[in-house]
Amino acid sequence: MQNRIAARFDELVSRDERALVCYVVAGYPDLKTSEEAIDALVVGGADIIEIGIPFSDPIADGPTIQAASYSALEKGVTPEKALRLAKSVRKRHPELPLLAMTYCNILVRVGVEKFMAHAKECGIDGFILPDMPVEEAGEYSQAASKLGLSLVFLASPNTSEARLRNIVKSTSGFLYLVSVYGITGARKSFEGYTLDAIRNVKRLAESKIPVAVGFGIKTPAHIRLMAGAGADGVIIGSAIVDIMSKSSSKKKMLKELVDFAKSMKRACKK
Repeated sequence: MQNRIAARFDELVSRDERALVCYVVAGYPDLKTSEEAIDALVVGGADIIEIGIPFSDPIADGPTIQAASYSALEKGVTPEKALRLAKSVRKRHPELPLLAMTYCNILVRVGVEKFMAHAKECGIDGFILPDMPVEEAGEYSQAASKLGLSLVFLASPNTSEARLRNIVKSTSGFLYLVSVYGITGARKSFEGYTLDAIRNVKRLAESKIPVAVGFGIKTPAHIRLMAGAGADGVIIGSAIVDIMSKSSSKKKMLKELVDFAKSMKRACKK
């Protein structure tokens, strides 16, 4: 059976659409609300959901997502509770591709294969570990292959061509291209090097693996810019967490998430 992430990209390619990947921190502002936020994003058109498992030292995340992760941890959200959230989402959305985004220590503490097997039982289709270098991913890759899980590795605009080839060979589901130097966070604009990086990675990836761009994307214009350079999908996190943290009520926040996802998905279709 084809992994849900790969199947979704195949489906989107056949419709000439880019994938909208939306990130939510498990347990922010609480577990019930993060689950409702996922539902709202799916209603709005999200193609893939990335569930952030809170970690105490999220080195790739900017202040917005760091604050949400710390808030979730303070409220007692554990990796097990985050996986229970995934299990609940899976029951309501049987075909929705679900990614877990977290850090190596979470898996190592339990045992890499043991954690990944449990995550799969809870409905997770793949993992993003920003602090897992592709060169050290042997055990991680073997476990994922055995379990039929996607592994999404990250590349940045200054990743060497030799390393990019290794990432293309090792990644599955899609390759996560970091759009900017530094950490996550919504941005007002992007530099030319971002578009050059997309074109370069697409050239090296050929048709072997889709390329999705993340970090800083928050407007339909940003999506059209990335798509124009060849991106197969976009990943949006901080802009979603911003909506969740700034809305005056839950009802308003959920409506804003639906509307935001709709506007972003429209840009993925052009």
